[in-house]
Amino acid sequence: MSENMIRYERDDAGIVTLTMDDPNAGANTMNETYKQSMAETVDRLEAERDEITGVVLTSAKKTFFAGGNLTDLQSVTQESAGEFFEEIEGIKAQLRRLETLGRPVVAAINGAALGGGLEIALATHHRIAVDDPKIKLGLPEVSLGLLPGGGGVTRLVRMLGIQEALMGWLLQGQQRNPAAALEKGVVDELVATREELVPAAKTWIREHKDDETAAVKPWDVKGYRIPGGTPAVPKFAANLPAFPANLRKTLKGAPTKSPRAIMSAAVEGSQVDFDTASRIESRYITELAAGRESTAMIQAFFFDMQAINSGQLRPEGIEQSKVGTVGILGAGMMGAGIAYSAAMSGIDVVLKDVSIEGAQKGKGYSEKLLAKRVERGKMDQDKADSVLARITPTADAADLAGVDAVIEAVFEDYDLKKKVFAEVESVVGPETLLCSNTSTLPITSLQEFTSRPKDFIGLHFFSPVDKMQLVEIIRGEQTSDEATARAIDIVQQIRKIPIVVGDGRGFYTSRVFGTLILEGATALAEGVDPQVVERAATQAGFPAPPLAMLDEVSLTLTQHIRAEAEKAAAAEGTTLSKGPGEELIDTMVDLGRKGRAAGAGMYDYPAEGPKVLWPQLRERWGTGTEIPFEDLQDRYLFIMALETAGCFEDGVLTDTVSANIGGIFGIGFPPHTGGPATFMTNYEGGALRSDEGASKGGLPGFVARANELADTYGERFRPTAWLTERAAKGTLVDASA
Repeated sequence: MSENMIRYERDDAGIVTLTMDDPNAGANTMNETYKQSMAETVDRLEAERDEITGVVLTSAKKTFFAGGNLTDLQSVTQESAGEFFEEIEGIKAQLRRLETLGRPVVAAINGAALGGGLEIALATHHRIAVDDPKIKLGLPEVSLGLLPGGGGVTRLVRMLGIQEALMGWLLQGQQRNPAAALEKGVVDELVATREELVPAAKTWIREHKDDETAAVKPWDVKGYRIPGGTPAVPKFAANLPAFPANLRKTLKGAPTKSPRAIMSAAVEGSQVDFDTASRIESRYITELAAGRESTAMIQAFFFDMQAINSGQLRPEGIEQSKVGTVGILGAGMMGAGIAYSAAMSGIDVVLKDVSIEGAQKGKGYSEKLLAKRVERGKMDQDKADSVLARITPTADAADLAGVDAVIEAVFEDYDLKKKVFAEVESVVGPETLLCSNTSTLPITSLQEFTSRPKDFIGLHFFSPVDKMQLVEIIRGEQTSDEATARAIDIVQQIRKIPIVVGDGRGFYTSRVFGTLILEGATALAEGVDPQVVERAATQAGFPAPPLAMLDEVSLTLTQHIRAEAEKAAAAEGTTLSKGPGEELIDTMVDLGRKGRAAGAGMYDYPAEGPKVLWPQLRERWGTGTEIPFEDLQDRYLFIMALETAGCFEDGVLTDTVSANIGGIFGIGFPPHTGGPATFMTNYEGGALRSDEGASKGGLPGFVARANELADTYGERFRPTAWLTERAAKGTLVDASA
């Protein structure tokens, strides 16, 4: 090799230090350079074994090892699956040779070891990490539609037992700091500083040079038993059915493949020898990597998120900014939640309401959340007190003087917002960014009442703000690039995920979300059993079903939004027709069933026990109409995706990153699809698709299936001429756009 990324140094005591340092990348990954370097390194170790006392494996990067190369993983297809399987087996064979070298090997973990990085460490005999809470160790492959295919499943099952490996590390992809990993038995030792790592590793080797067991993994010793047992043990076998049952409960029936593959690899692999278990693991990751689900999830959760974090959505050439103080107008649940998030991020907050009592109540929301954090040991009382002290409640607009930005969070009413901003603009400085937390009202229309429209922008937070990560940033017609950049900076400063969209009624997320809950109401009005209406959504991968979500947002809010849309249509000389779903909602409101906040809606909310579907839904509308379950699932997915396509057509969306991340984190589009844009372009089609174009998959297949749905269930599923044209090109957005 002309270039080996693993530096090989042997000291006088015969201890070899292997330092991973890819010269062509900022982090070490399982790329071609690594594979060739490790092959050469293992060959040398075996050749020089008689002169070696032990081996220390560490990194010259800030991280230990970043894991698999996701670009390579995303490119795996059914056609290249066999080649990928052999490649995975080759990588694992190198680690197995290291593990069975006959000399103790120590991993000196100086930084993050995630995915393949932790799998490399698991192949060593002793793991030492720096006791730094910022360092993360874990196997997060499940979140990318994959499983740990570098030996992670096989080794963790043998180290910890099936249950602890699955629940503690694999099925949810938990990431832990070194201290927590030590407690869980994945790390063996901690040191205080990075400088102590390699010396500590060498000390361990010297102390165990005469211990023959130090260089042998427990599962390579005859008679080793996996902790907790395997299906061959009657007691374990009796409890085995609980594993898939709990998984189904956790997934709520969602069709995500990777957790099921992980469980299968763990249970099947526990019943055979190590090398056979490793091959089973390789087969499962090959199946996942060659499928569309991992392609979609890698796109969303790695590449799209990376694009946001790297500033791809931020206008270029504008200096980064930070706010020190923010004014929040309205101390209701939304305003109080924004105040909490800002204060938690070190920002001072002036929380204004119409009365001091209202403002203090809003601050009390933060007090309750902070008290819970203290009670759970996530924060000490002094820190909680300092966060709370950053929030100043007031009823006096004059207290907003000097704030860097204001975020209005009052009710969705044009005249009310106009009144609030008129009061604020007379107080704040000319450099203060003006933000409206509106979910439906067009920003361009709100800009009409401000004297500084270029500094006015929409910041749409999601409720509850302390839990929801997304913020939708809406540019009005006159919003400047500088205001957009500053808005992105604020959102990231409070540790939220920003997407950027154009203006229009409902913008992107509210506009698309509305189609889902209305489709649920429409299916019910058609006579579909309400339980089926709900179950089809959860089994399609939605985190919550449409009728339940309709109750959460309230039926009256949907009426209000529709009334505003009708007014806008009337102003343009058109009218909006009312469908069966909207008529059902009107009837429910007339019956006094307005949603969860009102105590009754699509569901009943008993004082004790969980909510239950209102029995009369079935009596009034559940006439027993049966439609194919898959069709109902597709109706939910397609109505949202088609509306997303409409947002592209109207210019509300200009990039697929915002579409995917906004869909997943804002409105619950099933994560395994990679988001609405990727769902369309990555569409698989299938045997039930009759149109010739569907067999091709991708956007042509999506359009073909949408036409099938339109023929059966109505023109709302009919692709527009624009989308049909885009299907011919195979992409929603031109690469040059």
